[in-house]
Parts: sequence; C-alpha cells; structure tokens
Amino acid sequence: MTGDVSGDLTGRRLGNYRIDGVLGKGGMSVMYKATDVRLGRKVALKVIGEHLGADAEFRERFVDEARNTSAIDHANVVPLYDFGEIDGMHYIAMRLVDGADLASLIACGPISPARTLRLLDQVADALDSLHIRGLVHLDVKPANVLVTSRESAREHVYVADFGLTRRGATGHRTRGGDFLGSPTYAAPEHLRGEPLDGRTDQYALACVLFACLTGSPPFQGDVPTVIKGHLAEDPPSVSRLIALPAALDEVVRRGMAKNPPERYDNCVELISAARKALGPAATSEQPAGSPQAAGPPSGEGGSAQPNPPQQQPQQPSPPPQQPPQPQPQQPPVWGQQPQPGYGFPQQGPSPQQQPYGAPGYPQQPTYPPQPGYGPAPGGYPQQPRGYGTPPFGTQPPYGPPGYRPPGFPPPGAAKSGGGLKWLWISLGVLVVAGGVIAIILLSGGGSPTPQTPAPTIPVGPGGGASAAPSSSNALPPETIPIQPSP
Repeated sequence: MTGDVSGDLTGRRLGNYRIDGVLGKGGMSVMYKATDVRLGRKVALKVIGEHLGADAEFRERFVDEARNTSAIDHANVVPLYDFGEIDGMHYIAMRLVDGADLASLIACGPISPARTLRLLDQVADALDSLHIRGLVHLDVKPANVLVTSRESAREHVYVADFGLTRRGATGHRTRGGDFLGSPTYAAPEHLRGEPLDGRTDQYALACVLFACLTGSPPFQGDVPTVIKGHLAEDPPSVSRLIALPAALDEVVRRGMAKNPPERYDNCVELISAARKALGPAATSEQPAGSPQAAGPPSGEGGSAQPNPPQQQPQQPSPPPQQPPQPQPQQPPVWGQQPQPGYGFPQQGPSPQQQPYGAPGYPQQPTYPPQPGYGPAPGGYPQQPRGYGTPPFGTQPPYGPPGYRPPGFPPPGAAKSGGGLKWLWISLGVLVVAGGVIAIILLSGGGSPTPQTPAPTIPVGPGGGASAAPSSSNALPPETIPIQPSP
C-alpha cells in the first residue's frame, strides 16, 4: 500500500486500522479517525506519507515523537496506543479525544477568565511534567490543546502533537534550515536557534494566555511582522484591549520576556501569577468587555475600576404633536349616551322649564335620522326602549311648537278658571237628571187609586170656566182640565 501525505486514505485499511475519515492535515502528516478492528475502539491515526518516510531525518523525528509520547504518563497528555510502518506508511495510533481544540474556541471570541485559568492550569501542569523529564514540546499553541467534556464533570484538557519534542537541543530547524513550529507562538530563542528548555514552552504558554483573554495572539500579520514582534517588541497591554486589571500586563510581560532567565521558574507559576493578578475577576464566567464599556483599569491593587453605569442611548425626540382639529359635532340628543370624540351635551335650560320656541330661546332644531332608529314625528329621533328614556312626567310631550295632544286644554286654560265653571254646570245637570228619574220611578211604583174628576185650574183673568170655543176665532179657555194617567 502506497500513498503520500496529500492523499486521502478514507475507506482503506492500514494494517489493523480501518480509516473512517480525516480529522486534520498538517505539513508533514494527516490525522485520521480510524477503527482498530482487533479491539473495536476508535483511535486517532497519524500517518506520514511515503515520500517523507524515506527521509531519514523525518523518520527519526517520527520515531522520537512516538517514544516521547509513550514515555509521558500524565492525565493531560494524549495516550499513545501503537506506532509502526506498513508499506512505507509510518503511523501512530493514539487516543481519540471527543471534543474541540482551543483554537476553535478562541475563534468564537475571548473566553472568560475563569475558564481560561481552568484550561491553562492543566496545560501548565502537563508541560512541567515534560520539562522535569528534560523534554521540550516546542509547538505549544491553541490547536494542540484538545478540550473535552465527555470524560469528567469538568472540561478536561489533552496536550497533543509531540512531533517537535526534543530533549534539550536546538532542534528548531531541519538540516536544510527550515523552521519547524508555529512562529505565532514561538519564543525568541526558538526563532534565533539558541539552546531551548522549559522556559521556551512557558513563553508560548504566555502567548496562549493572551489569546484566550483577548481573542487574538499578541503579534499578528504576515510571518516577518510576527517574527519581528517576538524578537524586538514588547507585548501589547492586555488591560488596554479588555477590561481586566493592569496587574495582568506585568504577568504577560514577564512570561514573554525576551531573555529566558527573566521569566517564571515554571509554567504553573505563570498561571498562578495570572490568577493572583486577576483578583476577583479570576472567578468571572463572562468574557471581559472593552475598557470603554467597563471604565479605565486601575494600576494599583491589581483590580479594575468598577464598571460605571452605562448610559442609555438617547431616543430621538418625537415630532411635535399637531393641535387637534375641531371635528363637527352633531347636536346632542337628550337621553343619549356621549359618543367617542364628543363631550357631554352642554347643560342649558331644561326643556321642562323653557320649552323650545319660548320667547328669547332658539327654535327647536331639526335632528337627522340616526341608524337603527328612524325618524319620529316632530323631527325627533326615536329613543330605544329603556335606554335613556326620561321618567314619565318629567319632560314635556315631544312635538313641534303649538302641538297639543287630544284631550288637553290649551295653555292658559287652568289660569282663567273656565274649567271649574263647566265642572259645576256638569254636576248640576247630573243632579237634576237624577231627580227626575227618581220621581218617575216613585210615581209609577204604588197601588192603583180610584179616579177622581180632574180639578179645574183657572187660567184666565176672571178665573171662571167657559165652554170650548166653536171656531178658530174664539178665545183660549180660561181653565185646563188635568186628568191623571192611569
């Protein structure tokens, strides 16, 4: 089986490993996700192509990486399972970490001080373990710090990629003069080709601390610009980029000192100094904001100024309100509730006291018909039954001026007394009629009496009786006989 670093071996077999996919690619190797078919477990398989395996120097470095990784028994170092060569393909099988690297976390922005200290404290402990054994990692960067939360209650860190690890040598370049490593996090002595030790990894760790808190490495730009920054420039001030105590600037400056003896004694001491400089901010689970939002940092006591209250953005002033335009209002209807946009009817003389049409008062208006009511006699709208109807006897009858319901006397009749006169006349007529009826009933209601001759009543001047006249020229009789009825 042949191949090179640029080829993709996905779906093929390399010894006992079935290659399932690509995890990442580097300048000298490709990292695959594979399955150990003998044990049935997932592994990370690092493969170097045939064209690099033929180079004695790369082959030697690859063997050293496998031996150095297997020699480090530390909880924060990726365990190595196997290494070998098949058909010119050199490979290393190691633990597959289910998580992300620190570079992908920083790509989303700064991470909180508390989380930064938790992660880098584990990295520092793993690096110091290498340094005690006389090894130098030489490629400390966020991409080689693997973070997983699948193995414990807190995030667990693994330091990976020991391909450049050397035992106290100046192995920063190949025999052809090529630089090996990442210049973004490289120490000045590493770039200059000077002797290396654990303080070289400490410089790189200080750069990673800067990147975690600010979201970017201390020196950026093209490769010459970055190298110039590491060799000749002071690191930028952390407190000017984010709202953290100014005491942290001294910690970063010392960890990135150009002269190795000026740095801390070990990596754990660097992280401990950073925790002390952060003060109360060391427990913050929120990424630090910009100094403009949190106020200028204080240079004394290692603590930042408290954040001043943020001013609310000014809201644009509303346009001036136009005065309400007068709306035409309909005349009020007595007993009707006020409508939206209209006020209550103006209080004036009561219709009972001063009806429409009285002297000095306006004539009765004509009201337009309203929906659902219809016109009523006299121009007044009909009132809904039981809705605002005035009590009986408290309002005059509705109608036009001069209107008088049948049976009511004209105005002023009660004042003249004519009604009382006619009442007495009517009562007298009723009394006389009742007396006549009583006499008639009493006269005809007794037993019959014998008839007697009718008396003669004198009617003339002489008072005597005379015979009936014989002709039409005769004088009227002086007496008239009265014969009672049987």
